[in-house]
Amino acid sequence: MLETLRLGSNGRVFNVGKPEWLSHLSRLKEVDLSFTNLSNANDWSQVISHLPLLQKLSLRHCDLPSISSSSLFLANSSTSLTYLDLSDNNLLSSAIYPWLFNVNSNLVSLNLSSNQLKGPILEAFGNMKAIQELYLNDNLLVLAENQVRGDSGLNEIGKLPYFRVLDLGYNLLNGSISKSIGQLSNLHVLRLAGNSFDGDVISEAHFSNFYNLGKLDLSYTSLTLKFKTGWIPPFQLSLLKLCSCKLGPHFPDWLRTQMEFLLCLGYLDISASGISGSLPYWFSDKFQSLRYINMSFNQISGTFPNISINIGHLDLNSNNFSGPLPHFSLRFSDTWSTINLSKNKFNGSASPICNFTEVSLALLDLSNNQLSGVVPDCFHSFRSLTALNLGDNTFSGSLPSSLGSLTSLEMLSLRGNKFSGELPLYLQNCTELKFLDLSDNELSGEIPMWLGQRISSLVFLSLQRNQFRGRIPHQLCELKYLQILDLSVNKISDSIPPCLKNFNSMAKKVNLDRRIELHLLDQQYSSLIDVRYVDEALITWKGTKQNYPQLGLLLAIDLSCNKLTGEIPEELSSLQELVALNLSRNFFAGKILQKIGHLRQLESFDPSSFSHNRGLCGPPVSPNLSMVEPPPGKPAVGGEEDSDDQFMKWFYTGMGLGFVVGFWGFCGVVFFKRSWRHSYYRYLDSAKDWVLYVSFVLLKTRLVRRIKGLSRR
Repeated sequence: MLETLRLGSNGRVFNVGKPEWLSHLSRLKEVDLSFTNLSNANDWSQVISHLPLLQKLSLRHCDLPSISSSSLFLANSSTSLTYLDLSDNNLLSSAIYPWLFNVNSNLVSLNLSSNQLKGPILEAFGNMKAIQELYLNDNLLVLAENQVRGDSGLNEIGKLPYFRVLDLGYNLLNGSISKSIGQLSNLHVLRLAGNSFDGDVISEAHFSNFYNLGKLDLSYTSLTLKFKTGWIPPFQLSLLKLCSCKLGPHFPDWLRTQMEFLLCLGYLDISASGISGSLPYWFSDKFQSLRYINMSFNQISGTFPNISINIGHLDLNSNNFSGPLPHFSLRFSDTWSTINLSKNKFNGSASPICNFTEVSLALLDLSNNQLSGVVPDCFHSFRSLTALNLGDNTFSGSLPSSLGSLTSLEMLSLRGNKFSGELPLYLQNCTELKFLDLSDNELSGEIPMWLGQRISSLVFLSLQRNQFRGRIPHQLCELKYLQILDLSVNKISDSIPPCLKNFNSMAKKVNLDRRIELHLLDQQYSSLIDVRYVDEALITWKGTKQNYPQLGLLLAIDLSCNKLTGEIPEELSSLQELVALNLSRNFFAGKILQKIGHLRQLESFDPSSFSHNRGLCGPPVSPNLSMVEPPPGKPAVGGEEDSDDQFMKWFYTGMGLGFVVGFWGFCGVVFFKRSWRHSYYRYLDSAKDWVLYVSFVLLKTRLVRRIKGLSRR
């Protein structure tokens, strides 16, 4: 006889019809219909009641309908059901509670997460005497006034003798957390993340009885954790998430006790928790057991310890770490690893990255630091690398040849450095690239044809502010997924290829990649580590740097500040979804197209997008030729000024400097040199006397002449 039935899929919903046929399989002990469509199964609760031996039931994401009142009378109390998963079904409290509390006698694990449960946490959960795991996360639950005082609901659950897991994350819980929560002395997992306990303070009294606590998640609760100096927690955690809690200003000393035993802390997230100052002296000794570390978005300063660690994820971004890159080596990890050291003050060489040789490194972000020199040529060891960001440093020299071995690479950002030379041919091996940003460097040569032929999945391409020359290769037109193309501020010549109309993402409505993400599943902690390694596109548009948090929100072409000639091809008018176009500061001629994508009313469009093309005519620039400057108050496109503008800028600068140097140079000498000051004053006195004497003589002469003239009459 059939005892186990599993039809659940991995996220793909399919229809299994009405479940009456299940009632004929009366020997079933385990049923999994997750991700099947049961929206028409109005009698699903009755069917379950006809399975007297059923122990485990999983109906996750089945679009279950509400239970009718008639079904409640037909449903029998089950004595065998121990595991029940009804998550992700949008069930209402009124629809599920009456039936649930009728089948609760032996339930050990209950999952009602991601539904529409509202109101306070009912005392009836406390009647489930065998319950050990309760998942109520991602609902609309609140704390009633009596629950805030600890008199009900949570208090009743706290009396359950075997209770081990409580997940109330991402509800509408607010107010204060009662110290009575400490009655859950057998609790192993506590998750209150994503609720609104603004201003509430957690002290050691809340944790005094948590002797068995192993996993604690208070992320995004804005809780303040204040513990007495020298407090030793009664528990030993393996996972701790305190993101956006208030722990600072000093590094929490009580964490030291969580790293002193063999089965010690392996997952630590204290990001955005207000910590400043340097790491404590004991951190380097206890650090080696951690597999996941996130200390980002704090103000931690000083150097990072040089140690050997077995780690899966290290995120130190947006701090004040300084000094050379740490020379730690990453030992073998059974999962993909990510390293994010961006937005700090690390300086010197990037050679320590060559120590990461025995791991499956998926993300390496060293951007926005003060690193310099030549990038080490050791990327052949990182064949699993999906995202590499070295942007906004001062690296120089040519691009390392080992970049060509990164065949899994989807994102490459080298912007804001001093890389030189031509784009190397070996980059064509990175055929999975979707995001390529080489802007603001000193790269030269022609734009290679293989960019369009071999890297056909590109969504974002920026070669802005380099020294590229030659024509735009027509092979770029093969980039049918391209959403942003920025070739501005180069020396590109010839005409715009008409085949740009083949940019499908700009020509018609399609489903666009809004962001490129890397998902890492850490099996040790049974949680999905979601690393968004491309969160925004940085574009310099009309002289201003702008961040776009999501790709797909902007479909743009920027060819400004080049040496392009000819007419604007009419084929551009077929780019119906184009949002932004900048062709200014070139040598285009002819009439401006009156309809280009979403830029249909060009009379109201900013003329600076077409300005400084002496042969262009028509609105929005002018009825005749395009001799028009950008409107007053508008920033210059691409940040390039005309020669006249440059002359006037230096002219006024010189006048100002001349006045400052001449005036203050003279006054400074007179003020500080006493003998010169006295000589200057004597000179002024002499000059004054001389002026008075000359004025008196002239006046006397005029009077004498006037008197003589009167006497002759």
